Amino acid sequence: MLKVRNQGSSVKQKKRIMAFLSIVLLCFFALIVRIAYLQIVKGEELTIAAREQQTVDSLITPERGNIYDRNYKVMASNMTVETLSISPADVRKNKNQTIEEIAEKISEVFGTDEETMLERIKSNTNFQYIKKKIGKTEADEFRAYINKYKLSGFRFTEDTKRYYPYGNFASHVIGFVGSDNQGLEGIENVYNDVLSGIPGRIVTADQVSGMEIPDNYERYVEAVDGNSIVLTIDETIQHFAEKHLENARIENELQEGAAAIVMDVNSGEILAMVTKPDYDLNEPFAITEAVEKKYEGIKEELEELEGDEYNARVTEVTQFLRRNKAVVDTYEPGSTFKIAVASMALEEKVVGLNDHFYCGGSIKVADRTISCANRNGHGSQTFQMAVQNSCNPAFIQIGARVGTKNFIKYLKGFGFLQKTGIELPGEQSGIFHAESNFKEIDLATSSFGQSFNVTPLQMVSLAAAVANGGKLMKPHLIKQIIDKDMNVVEDIQPTTVRQIVSKETSDTMRTILESVVSEGGGKNAYLAGYRIAGKTGTSEKQPRGNGKYVASFIGFAPADDPQVVCLVILDQPPVGNTYYGGLIAAPVVKNILDETLQYLNVEPEYTEEEMQFIDILVPDVVGRTPDKAKQTMEKAGFKVKVYGNGTNVIEQMPKANAKVSKNSNIVLYTEKSSEKQMVTVPRVLGMSPAEANKVLTDLGLNVKIKGVSNTAGAAHCSGQLPLGGTIVEAGTVVTLNFTYAEVRD
Repeated sequence: MLKVRNQGSSVKQKKRIMAFLSIVLLCFFALIVRIAYLQIVKGEELTIAAREQQTVDSLITPERGNIYDRNYKVMASNMTVETLSISPADVRKNKNQTIEEIAEKISEVFGTDEETMLERIKSNTNFQYIKKKIGKTEADEFRAYINKYKLSGFRFTEDTKRYYPYGNFASHVIGFVGSDNQGLEGIENVYNDVLSGIPGRIVTADQVSGMEIPDNYERYVEAVDGNSIVLTIDETIQHFAEKHLENARIENELQEGAAAIVMDVNSGEILAMVTKPDYDLNEPFAITEAVEKKYEGIKEELEELEGDEYNARVTEVTQFLRRNKAVVDTYEPGSTFKIAVASMALEEKVVGLNDHFYCGGSIKVADRTISCANRNGHGSQTFQMAVQNSCNPAFIQIGARVGTKNFIKYLKGFGFLQKTGIELPGEQSGIFHAESNFKEIDLATSSFGQSFNVTPLQMVSLAAAVANGGKLMKPHLIKQIIDKDMNVVEDIQPTTVRQIVSKETSDTMRTILESVVSEGGGKNAYLAGYRIAGKTGTSEKQPRGNGKYVASFIGFAPADDPQVVCLVILDQPPVGNTYYGGLIAAPVVKNILDETLQYLNVEPEYTEEEMQFIDILVPDVVGRTPDKAKQTMEKAGFKVKVYGNGTNVIEQMPKANAKVSKNSNIVLYTEKSSEKQMVTVPRVLGMSPAEANKVLTDLGLNVKIKGVSNTAGAAHCSGQLPLGGTIVEAGTVVTLNFTYAEVRD
């Protein structure tokens, strides 16, 4: 019996062993299947995941393309900066400085939040950014700290930062980028994809538990640099426009800023576009004087804010600085729109040059009486005189001849009901009456440029078309796209939108608009030697009667062969101040065109009257005998006085090559001991040109007259440099500005 029992126990034991072996084999088989699955099916995916854990993936920032003016002057470029990153685990291993001391130093050097830096050092990640776009001074200071304490875990990498060499110059055109180098405004925004390029990558193997990854994995994808933009803007003409517009903004204490556009009438290229006030592209969110003026107490308010609240408020209060008035804002054009109405009337042949229109100071339309700027009336006047006088009753009659149907047809044709398509963000279209509800009174008010809105860009495009033979050109700011080697990738050609009026109408309008400057309300845009054509504009802002106005003037030159057109808008002088376009905007256009035409080498053509007062170069007679020097000066048309008993001229006033008019006073000195002849400049403000000229020249001073000829007695002196009371040397040139005070619209 015992033997049988032992045999049974042995069998059971064998079964248990077999069962155990089966389980082991099954587990082993399952393990093999799992390993095979992981290696064969999931192998590539897991390899990638492992590499992501065990590799460092670094972006290679491409070089952002430059922005140039039309002559390849750099408007926006890049400067080399650095980015600081850390390996948190390695930073924590440092023995010579605690992580608290390191976080404190980072905060001190880079102006970052100390607690945030400490959190990044304590992070369990393999990589953390500390600061991007670090300048050389900061980077070198922190490098010295690292070297001093022999710290590890820090990595500096080269990067680029956008840099605008001219600061606030053309800020509303160029725009700026954010901290990530992505365009936020202007051309930087619209052409971000062109300028940005394509980032590259460096993926390198890291160590795990002190072991190298077997395949020493590394991958490199080269960055593709961005292309560059060549603007149609001319840096020199932009400078002229910015200078004179800023002066006008300050002198007229404008409450809502100003805008100016200079355009090539034949190509639609924008040569200058200015909005004031502006902002520094290198510090687009700075609290400027203009911001403080608009938001009283803003600096104190911001001191109470921090973090996201601070950033949001700064963005809010600086936003108005970034509005490009020339493109984004609309305004009632006022009498500058009479260019459009006169053109459509001529094109439809509903008026002739000899047609007469009566103005008694007002006109009744439907149930309303509409006044003329001249409350006494202009009486009977020809069509051309009506344009010169900017007569509202006459233009109401002209608009009625055109009729509502044709008026809207031309409004569309002139481009006022659609965007121009310029390469800038936020462009607006004109705002006009609904065609189905365009009533008689609406036609009347629209005929003299009120009760609807246009953009400055639309207005300057219309004037350019009227000047160039009737072709509406698409305004544009981009001339070329080029690569980093300056090879042309794309050449942008001028685009004719449509023919809006005939050449005959264009020729007639040029003559009429030239007469506005020579004989009518645009006299303050008169420029000796250049035939300026143009139109004034003054519009009252809504609601009527609030004393708030927009003054404007649009002019092109030369009138017989137009090259450039310039529009200036001065928005809201203080209530009670002078606000007529003919008084405050016309002189600004004159000054911009004066310098622009000279810069473009447009030769002046003087009338016989103007020839008496044109500026000529003063000869250099230093070193000559007094007799020969005097003879040379008198031959050139100057009056001469010699001081001293020396044998040769050692000094002259004005200096050689100065520009002065004929009959100017030249003072020659032949001895160093000769006392300089000093004169106190008299105050000549308010005098006529003839009166001011006599007072100054009788004292041995010279006169440079801007704005009118010397015989224009109706004008008065509105500005002088040097100022009255200044003590100067005899022969000094005194520059006088003259204004026609009776000019309004």
